[in-house]
Amino acid sequence: MSESGVPRPHFRTIALIVGAAMFMETLDGTVLATALPVMAHELGVSAPSLSIALTSYLISLAIFIPVSGRIADRFGARTVFRGAIILFTLGSILCALAPNVPLLVAARFFQGIGGALMLPVGRLVLMRSVEKRDLIQATSWVLIPAIVGPIIGPPVGGFIVTYLNWRWIFYINVPIGILGVILVSIFIANTREDSHEGFDWTGMVLSSSALGLLLFGFELTSHEGQLPLALGLLVTGALSGIAYIFHARRAANPILDISLMRIHTFGTSMIAGSITRICQGAHPYLLPLMMQLGFGLSALQSGLMTLATALGAIAAKPIAPLLLRRFGFRDVLMVNGFFAAGGYALCGLFRPGWPMPVMFLVMVVSGLFMSLQFTGYNTIAYDEIAQKRMGSATSFYTTFQQLMLSVGICAGAAALQAAMSVRGHAGPQFPDFTVAFFTVAVISLLATYWNLRFTARDGVEISGHTPRTWSIRQLLRGSRGQAF
Repeated sequence: MSESGVPRPHFRTIALIVGAAMFMETLDGTVLATALPVMAHELGVSAPSLSIALTSYLISLAIFIPVSGRIADRFGARTVFRGAIILFTLGSILCALAPNVPLLVAARFFQGIGGALMLPVGRLVLMRSVEKRDLIQATSWVLIPAIVGPIIGPPVGGFIVTYLNWRWIFYINVPIGILGVILVSIFIANTREDSHEGFDWTGMVLSSSALGLLLFGFELTSHEGQLPLALGLLVTGALSGIAYIFHARRAANPILDISLMRIHTFGTSMIAGSITRICQGAHPYLLPLMMQLGFGLSALQSGLMTLATALGAIAAKPIAPLLLRRFGFRDVLMVNGFFAAGGYALCGLFRPGWPMPVMFLVMVVSGLFMSLQFTGYNTIAYDEIAQKRMGSATSFYTTFQQLMLSVGICAGAAALQAAMSVRGHAGPQFPDFTVAFFTVAVISLLATYWNLRFTARDGVEISGHTPRTWSIRQLLRGSRGQAF
């Protein structure tokens, strides 16, 4: 039994409950993107004008993710996590019932409040409920539904808009939400950290403005004719971010605690993981687009092809704990980072002459390597985080995770558009996709510098790894000797 009187479940049970909530949230976004043209037609507007339904959700995330940890510490992780699922489910029902665009946008913003709380508080539940020796396996299990959601979203969306009404995109969240509320009530303890510190209202305004404007600006960079507005939003958002940094250095209890970046494993994982997430965010955008425009596949067919990445992600789950125990976090992240970036770059070389099974296999392997990379990042980030700072850490980490995934989509779109402009192509051709895939892969490789900054002893309590007298970093430097 836990201290709260809730039976202590197996860590896989907790991981899958948290993962199911994340699955519901991530599935919703990718399914909606597929259905926008059909939704716009029924609501009597153009598809581009309906993109505000996506951005309103992102803005809601930007505003409420930073405060999620503080809310969980104040009211308890189970209470907030359960409430987040309820808000997201109610928001889904309101979206399904929306008769016009303004009400749909308002419902999406309301739904985003639940989504903003689900992601970081779900991770907080995991960190506080699982012992360190089980953290790698728990993280691996929780990432399965979280990764599968955005991957199966396109085929599910294609199926729904083809055979059902688009409103079922939101109704499918209802049974998942009800089941989630029941399971959270039974298995999750209501952990909290007592704090008598005041709430950082100034920090909330500055951080919300910065993140909201940056997300909206990044979104608009990929829209034709919106570059001046996008640049204005990005500059304003950056200035708000700078103002927040100055504020956070003086505030006793900042809403986003930038001092966490001084913690070695957290700061290193944050930077390296953020760079790698640009590649991860771009891939689900570029690959279906190339499959549809280049190979002539339907939305449903291209969506089904992306299931290969999900299979690879699932296959990585039992492998991750074994590799990390044998080689340690640093060496795995160093070597695997090259394979993860290389696998995604290889997708840019796909051509009609490639057999479909070969392309499918490449995507499986790519998903395996990238899933393994993020299992490492998402686990070692919390190696040195004290329990009383876990809420702040999860909010901080999840905020920038969401931001960098959005940056990835924009980076992929910008690289594709730039390649088309240089070659004078009216529409994207295979060489343009190659440039886009290679660009985000090279960006991902820049994380190698920060992976080198991990030490051989980082995360040993989590992985069970015994550092040896040599390391990948020493071999790269051409020396042997005492472990770092």
